[in-house]
Amino acid sequence: MSIERNTNYGNINISNDALATLVGGIVSECYGVVGMASQKLRDNIAELLGNENYSKGVEVNKNDEGLVINVYIIITYGIRISEVVNEMQKKIKYELEKSLALDISQVNVYVQGVKVVE
Repeated sequence: MSIERNTNYGNINISNDALATLVGGIVSECYGVVGMASQKLRDNIAELLGNENYSKGVEVNKNDEGLVINVYIIITYGIRISEVVNEMQKKIKYELEKSLALDISQVNVYVQGVKVVE
């Protein structure tokens, strides 16, 4: 699925990989986040993704109210998970609505693991 916009100058098509890269950049700036995780767990262990694989950690769906963004992350040990996730949801929604001028109906964050950072 990709996002299509029609303007006076032509058509704009935003791929899921581009959207996932944008969301991954937003997530990497959030306090307490170690990185993006794969959507699927292997042997109950989350795989930490590199910058080039953000699309595996972000899922984009569309419903009647707008886009539904699912984000899979690994967070730092010793921080309040609810605060990190709440701020991340606000930031993702704000940045995507500001930069893409689209309605975001939901931002779901799935914490796939906790990592001790030294």
